[in-house]
Amino acid sequence: MNHSNNSRLSLAFDKQDKQFHRAFALLKAGIRQKAFPGASAAVAHQGKLIALKGLGRFTYSWRSRRVKAQTIYDLASLTKVVATTAACMRLHEQGEFHLDQSIVEILPEFDGSDYRRRDVTFRMLLAHSSGLPAYARLFETCKNHAELLAAASQVDLVAEPDTRSEYSDIGFILLGAALERIAGETLRVFSKREIFKPLDNAFSCFNPPNYPDQGYPDRGSIPPTENDMAFRNRIVQGEVHDENAWVMGGVAGHAGCFAPACDIAEFAQCMLDGGAPLFQRHTVELFTQRQTSPPGTSRALGWDTPSPPSQSGQYFSQRSYGHLGYTGTSLWIDPVRQLSVTLLTNRTWPDRCAQAIKEIRPAFHDAVIEAIE
Repeated sequence: MNHSNNSRLSLAFDKQDKQFHRAFALLKAGIRQKAFPGASAAVAHQGKLIALKGLGRFTYSWRSRRVKAQTIYDLASLTKVVATTAACMRLHEQGEFHLDQSIVEILPEFDGSDYRRRDVTFRMLLAHSSGLPAYARLFETCKNHAELLAAASQVDLVAEPDTRSEYSDIGFILLGAALERIAGETLRVFSKREIFKPLDNAFSCFNPPNYPDQGYPDRGSIPPTENDMAFRNRIVQGEVHDENAWVMGGVAGHAGCFAPACDIAEFAQCMLDGGAPLFQRHTVELFTQRQTSPPGTSRALGWDTPSPPSQSGQYFSQRSYGHLGYTGTSLWIDPVRQLSVTLLTNRTWPDRCAQAIKEIRPAFHDAVIEAIE
């Protein structure tokens, strides 16, 4: 595990098997019932990493590699918080944009005959209230980054901006592109220098390199996410699972990041510590507070908050915030308890049909909190 002198977390997981016996048993049961072939989990509480555990294997074959505590996973939509929202927080602090600034000012190609497009702001993209739809299969007609971004920029609004909350990958594709324009570099370059490096998150990245001789594990040491017979016609391993992000070259605002659970726990601790060394405390509070508009939304800026029935289970406090990823990843952070829980899986193996994680994940979170209280 990467644990340097300037880590925010002290290690204290010598008693984890006893303390989290029930929580780990739930994950093992999930592996047996083929909810996911393997999992890596990290629990940090009051500044200590009290659990870091790998369970199961890369696939359902007994011959496949065992998951280790340090195994790197495709984070899917956790990218939206650990890279894109984090980049937003950095650039917002530097005064590079305003939350209520129109996105068209930075992405003029988003403008069109629908006058409402000019009302869409950075805040709305972050809070998933822009009026853009959840998803579009742009990869079916686009061949590269430029084509996909152009297509995303022309996706029709399906609602009046700021009238309803609808989780939108399209919104985050556009948000990522806008941040790249503001920063004058790719999200990959910006996030490595401004987010991962200051946290000593050596293994967090977009597009994992395939050269183990330089200290990074080879792609074979990342669990495969799917045997993709519909689009790529091969096993997807060590490259982004999401097809739209894949067409964009593996670097996008909505998906593309890879990391081990310990790196995610380190990022979560930075948030729990009031942002140091990445953000100022007021920025963390601004982005993690539940929005008041549209009415009834559970969204913060980039983050989600618990709303029953929540994937965070029943115990996380009202001030908590978190996010899920399609491949079977999640992060939940509770500032009241000074707690973060990271769970990484490849539940999409071999064919993205398994849905049992939706029952296992909240039960796992409940068991973790029962174990510490």
